[in-house]
Parts: sequence; C-alpha cells; structure tokens
Amino acid sequence: MTDPGSSIGLPGNLFAGKTAIVTGASRGVGRATALRLAEGGANVVVNYLSNDVEAFETVEMCMAKGVEAIAVRADVSEFAGAQEIAKQTLEKFGRIDLLVCNAGIWDGAAIEDMTEEIWNKVINTNLKSAWAMTKACVPAMKKRDSAAIVMVSSTAGQRGEANYSNYAASKGGQISFTKALASELCPKIRVNAVAPGWIETAMVRDVFDDPEYKASVLRSIPLQRMASTDDIALSICFLLSDWSRHITGEILNINGGAVLCG
Repeated sequence: MTDPGSSIGLPGNLFAGKTAIVTGASRGVGRATALRLAEGGANVVVNYLSNDVEAFETVEMCMAKGVEAIAVRADVSEFAGAQEIAKQTLEKFGRIDLLVCNAGIWDGAAIEDMTEEIWNKVINTNLKSAWAMTKACVPAMKKRDSAAIVMVSSTAGQRGEANYSNYAASKGGQISFTKALASELCPKIRVNAVAPGWIETAMVRDVFDDPEYKASVLRSIPLQRMASTDDIALSICFLLSDWSRHITGEILNINGGAVLCG
C-alpha cells in the first residue's frame, strides 16, 4: 500500500539552522522522523543502541537531503548515555533546539508472570530515558529562542493494555511527564507528546502473523488502515515546528479514530 504521506513535502526552511536529536532513530518512527526533520532543514543527531548499519544508513539518508547528521551510540535508559548524546551534539553543532524522545520497547506478560527484569527494562527504556534525555538537553535548549520537545507515547498510556501493564505504565508516565514539563519549562521550551495507535513497524509485526487478528485490528480503526511511520513523523514535526507555536502540554492522538480521547 502506498504511504498516503509520500506526496507531502515539508518546507526546506521549516527547521533551518536548528539541531534535532532523535532517540531510537536507526529505524521505524525514529528514522522517519529524522528524515522529515532533515527535509525541513534541521541538522540531525541519530541516536541508536546497537545497530550500526541501520543508524549510519539513517545518517546518510539525512545528509542526502542537504543537512549535516551524526550517529551517536548510547543507551538512553542510563543518564550517562543521555549526557554523552548531549555532549557530542554540542561539540558538533553547538546547539540543541529540538528533542524527540522516541526510544522504546514493547514487551510484557500477564502480571503474575511478569518478572522484575521485564518490568524494569520497559520502564527504563521508555520512561526513564525520557527523563534522562530531557535532563541532559534542557540546559542547552533553554538558550534557544524556540526549542521544543516531543515524547512518543501511545494509546496504551491512555486506556491501558492487558498483558502489557508495564508498557502502559511507561507510556502513561510519559504523558504525565509531558504535562508536568510543559508548565515547568515554559515559555522557553514547548513540550508535547504524540500517542499513536497501531503502527506498521518491526516492533509489532510478529503479532500480525495471524491474518484474522490483523483483520480484526483494521476493522477497529475507522480510517481502515494502520498508521505508517511517516504518519507519526509528520505529526511530530508539526509539534516541533512554529506551526504549533501556541501548543504545549498537548497529547496528539494518531490512531485513525480507534481511540477518541477528550
């Protein structure tokens, strides 16, 4: 299926002169967001955990759009890793304007079977990383005139998700974290979140090996398709740009109408 966003172009001056950090940017939503930021004129820092090949592919794809880009390997669930990303960004570009906290994993179990290891891994990767990256980057971001942060949350953080209580808790935590930071960091830094529903990514692909289950998911979405990674990237770029200059503390739902939150 052709991505309906493929014909949408961003102005090349939308993020001109700005530097953006995207965590978990070697593939999926992170890569799509890095590419859209580059298309809009931002220099991009591609954070990744382990896949050098995919990370450097993302860097090359960004640079092909006429901007500068670097890859930084770091575990953002540890504050030291977040500090290293901020340090390398400032050494290379001298500024941090935009931050996308996208790094995340989806792993769970029934509560009686959930190990402490699985609980901690998901909470740390999804929620602690948002704290670590924000803490590491905010001092530099406060020096900019129009800095912005976007957290990549989930509908699971709004309505819960059976057998993934750790994931739902981490994403709900991101939503509350977003709202707290929005009031704390204004007026220098805007902070918003996106809350996608189902997305066509490798993270969830295994659950759609059952065609009947996939069909049931599609039937539950009024727009009759799952989001592409670019659908999410375009929404993130909207929240990062001056197009949303009077929006902060907002949770933008991207789920095709499957979950309607007030």
